[in-house]
Amino acid sequence: MTDIATRVHNHNWKIDPIVRSVIDTDFYKLLMAQSIFRRNRDTQVTFSLINRTTTIPVAHLIDEAELREHLDHVRTLRLSRGESTWLRGNTFYGERFMFGADFLAWFEEFRFPDYHLERKGDQYELTFEGDWLDVTLWEIPALAIIMELYSRAVLKGMGKFELQVLYARAMTRVWEKIQRLKALDPLRIADFGTRRRHSFLWQDWCVQAMQEGLGSSFLGTSNCLIAQRREVEAIGTNAHELPMVYAATAVGNDALADAPYAVLEDWQKDYQSNLLIALPDTYGTDGFLDRAPEWLNRWTGIRVDSGDPVERGEAIIAWWKRRGEDPTKKLMIFSDGLDVDVIETLHARFKNRTQLSFGWGTRLTNDFRGLVPDGRLDPFSLVCKVVSAGGKPTVKLSDNPRKAMGPAAEIERYKSVFKVGEQAEMVVEV
Repeated sequence: MTDIATRVHNHNWKIDPIVRSVIDTDFYKLLMAQSIFRRNRDTQVTFSLINRTTTIPVAHLIDEAELREHLDHVRTLRLSRGESTWLRGNTFYGERFMFGADFLAWFEEFRFPDYHLERKGDQYELTFEGDWLDVTLWEIPALAIIMELYSRAVLKGMGKFELQVLYARAMTRVWEKIQRLKALDPLRIADFGTRRRHSFLWQDWCVQAMQEGLGSSFLGTSNCLIAQRREVEAIGTNAHELPMVYAATAVGNDALADAPYAVLEDWQKDYQSNLLIALPDTYGTDGFLDRAPEWLNRWTGIRVDSGDPVERGEAIIAWWKRRGEDPTKKLMIFSDGLDVDVIETLHARFKNRTQLSFGWGTRLTNDFRGLVPDGRLDPFSLVCKVVSAGGKPTVKLSDNPRKAMGPAAEIERYKSVFKVGEQAEMVVEV
């Protein structure tokens, strides 16, 4: 097993680059990229880094030249022959040929486009602009680079023994969490922690710990490179990005109201079975479910990614029942701000009432809270979101108004179109 403390102490990023492969990304990005490839590859978009935790002075801690080195390194990456073979021949979600030959031929020639980086006070302005198909793949590497450079800045100067103790304590914390999870029966859980991981090596260690500690209850990881190397399932579906772009490029309010369903109509042309998971909260879950077409009743499940998870879960079960569906045969995935205590609560509430699954993110792959003085290694809320599409600003409302993004006037317009009323605010930690 990798001696992480020694690797950190003797760091040379040319040996240990933060992003080391084109497939060092989340599986859902590849699934979405294929859908974009087939329909909207030339749509012009802009992605931007957004630090929701403004008290963290990212630009003060991370050297700009080092950040550029890592971003430039990503632009040298190419899909390897072995990675291409894995994507072509592996079985994903029970399907042998998940990715079409035309998409994989494009992916084999893919090169990350250029970026714009500028320091603005204590923060960085990092943006990616161009064809949607090219730009979308920057999201995960950009976040991983910022988060790991932040971790390295905090750890810089620590001695080898200090680092060994730090990682021993962090490993003990993860293992104790896994032992608590073993008590939950039945349990279905996956690693969703790529985007805000402490480091690649740490995420890889966490996946190995989950494999050994949870056995068949561990479904797999969202990270494609780790899934390939550790021979576990690659896990993922779709994200808010799709409806945000479809909505921004919609002409008129009627088309805007229909945009979230247009996304899913296209999605079901490409994927089946356990990939038919709806993400309803982009413009408010309640309104999405109220207006959902009948064909959506037959989808496999729903992912809960904002708002009070208990309230959301109950509302979804009630909706399935109103639509004449049996909730015990449906899949509900929780993925927002999870840690063991939340997972235990949700498991107790919903087990045997639905097919329950968890996507465990930052609190798995970056939980060093309290292990360094002043909380300097605590994770923070950093995202890379699509902020414009087709020359129009994008909007996200969410079930938590603190996660809303977009120009104020457009947010109000979207609230009107999607009939979003008062929403309860919840703290956004990660």
